[in-house]
Amino acid sequence: MKTTVKSIILLSVVTTSTAFTDATVKTIDVASSSIEWKGKKVLGSHTGTIKIQEGYLSMDGDKLVGGKVVVDMSSIKVTDLQGESKEKLEGHLKSDDFFGIENHPTSVLNIKGSKKTESGYLVNGTITIKGITELITFNLEMKENKAIAHVKIDRTKFNVRFGSGSFFDNLGDNTISDNFELDVELAF
Repeated sequence: MKTTVKSIILLSVVTTSTAFTDATVKTIDVASSSIEWKGKKVLGSHTGTIKIQEGYLSMDGDKLVGGKVVVDMSSIKVTDLQGESKEKLEGHLKSDDFFGIENHPTSVLNIKGSKKTESGYLVNGTITIKGITELITFNLEMKENKAIAHVKIDRTKFNVRFGSGSFFDNLGDNTISDNFELDVELAF
């Protein structure tokens, strides 16, 4: 009986370790990848870009089994303004009112797993912004050398509450949407 139990345990360990070693790592080509962001407010919106510092996706055959994307928060840029207005908004987004890049220079997405769908994957994982980690789910379309996702994030879950109508009264036209959107294109 003890031999049978030991054999089952050994088989489990070997099977589990084999499952993890079969994964193929797709390293993200950060120079060819992009993240475009959009934040909305009552009287309009702002757009911009932010750079990926490093990352990878782990594939087991055609199944997305894990991954990590590190975003360089100091690279946040505004693309819909110019001059002093652009510089002012970029500085404000980097400040503690928003992403506090001095204390939180990166944000991290950790992919824990996925479910195959008709158009790609329903991805689940965690995202850490300003040192706060939350669960996240989003759709990812996978092509041979590229992955594309549109992600909506509720900034207030990460203590980014500046101008939020959910936390402050009488903001009127200065109210900023709690959600911001990311259009992500990862190249491999």
